[in-house]
Amino acid sequence: MKGYLGIDVGSVSTNLVIIDENDNLLSSHYLRTRGQPIKAVQEGIQEAGKDVPDNVEICGVATTGSARRLAGVVAGADTVKNEITAHAVAASHVVPNVQTVLEMGGQDSKIIIMRNGVVVDFAMNTVCAAGTGSFLDHQAARLNIPIEEFGELALKSKHPVRIAGRCSVFAESDMIHKQQTGHALADIIAGLSEALVRNYLNNVGKGKDILPPIVFQGGVAANPGIKASFEKALGEEITIPPHYNVMGALGAALIAKRLMGQSSNPTKFLGFELSDFEYEASSFECKDCPNHCEIVNIMVGGELLARWGSRCGKWDQLDEKRTG
Repeated sequence: MKGYLGIDVGSVSTNLVIIDENDNLLSSHYLRTRGQPIKAVQEGIQEAGKDVPDNVEICGVATTGSARRLAGVVAGADTVKNEITAHAVAASHVVPNVQTVLEMGGQDSKIIIMRNGVVVDFAMNTVCAAGTGSFLDHQAARLNIPIEEFGELALKSKHPVRIAGRCSVFAESDMIHKQQTGHALADIIAGLSEALVRNYLNNVGKGKDILPPIVFQGGVAANPGIKASFEKALGEEITIPPHYNVMGALGAALIAKRLMGQSSNPTKFLGFELSDFEYEASSFECKDCPNHCEIVNIMVGGELLARWGSRCGKWDQLDEKRTG
């Protein structure tokens, strides 16, 4: 049986999916990257290998995400694709006539506009934390509420309060103020959900023609309060795919299958039992803007293998003239 592996490596999570020739899901893993993408990819591949039968042969591998090039070298990828392409392919696979893809991850969010199965427009937000999973995690921890219960609590609200959601700092300050004035916790959380959706639509979705069918994916899609707020704001039904949290990896697996089905070359996959990867990490501070991002370099044998860390994306592409 032929299998195809998709790997999506981001700053917060590393996701892996294996599908068979009929696009059936054989394995799905969601791991925390924890600042160690190489280790996360190695562990994820080894775990995925335990899920599939012995008669499954991996015939194609694709990687995506912010550390896609690094993951491609670690795993032996046949192709490396950007996140927009991977998420669009996965959304089209689940909802063939999808026209809008809303995606909220741990550190960024994006919107993809599709027409007739083709991406015609997109936008990403990688600078502001408001509207991302990490901000919701932080607020849930601050309120001492398990993140799994955060969204359900929002649905119990009868009178959502208005929270200033244009900035995560202002949103947190406003939440504290609303708590101090005696508003119910459910109303505050519902207000936060509406504020994050409002921020997303006013920034990431600004100027976009958001048409149904609408697919909502990414880790934040697990929050029913955010889904309800999107439906309220857009006046449309929102579809959440069964594997909403690994859609990037699913898209990558589908891309690998499509590519290798058209090629006579064997896969470059290095196998489920990956040996230790010897690498050297260094970093420097980018001073091109006030963000002063820390850029991480990964060197192997004195050669620059991968680089990430810039919020604007300018350092994502390897450039021999800009080694930092």
